[in-house]
Amino acid sequence: MSSVKNQVRDYIMDNFLMGLRDVIVTDQASLLDLGIIDSTGVIELISFLEETYGIRVEDAEIVPDNLDSLEAIERYVARKTFESASSLTA
Repeated sequence: MSSVKNQVRDYIMDNFLMGLRDVIVTDQASLLDLGIIDSTGVIELISFLEETYGIRVEDAEIVPDNLDSLEAIERYVARKTFESASSLTA
């Protein structure tokens, strides 16, 4: 099974970099600072995360700490899926 980072990296490569495989997106790279995604891209990324991982991204959570790098996205998705699973067992 692919990690969240790999799945999101593939999504970004296919949808924002149009499959350019010579562009390297490191786990820590700022997707916004590098111009890989813009504000519209953030909305597209959120839709992908919600559909792929069954999470709900709240407006207050749309911040760089959650969505600006592959590492941040992986931590955010892990936290959201844990919270979702915890609420089901409570």
